[in-house]
Amino acid sequence: MSAYLIADTHITDPQTYDEYKRQVAPVIAKFGGRFLVRGGHHEVLEGNLPVQRLVVIEFPSMEVLKSWYHSPEYAPLLAMRQPAATDHLIAVEGC
Repeated sequence: MSAYLIADTHITDPQTYDEYKRQVAPVIAKFGGRFLVRGGHHEVLEGNLPVQRLVVIEFPSMEVLKSWYHSPEYAPLLAMRQPAATDHLIAVEGC
């Protein structure tokens, strides 16, 4: 069953975050992940959700998603991203 990483990102260091974006795509692809949403225009239709930059990445399964997130390949990129942005990440299984 597919799993999805949903991220709401508030970028504080655009230069570092741009470098993160450049480097993270091949690591995501190595784990079978693919971007479904990567920024772009969005509209909140109900409620008061202060989303700035929305990202949705599909992985083959929750197990693979977690393997990517905790992998040695992603660790240096995570260390790069965290000081450059404030994120809210959610992993959810698809149907």
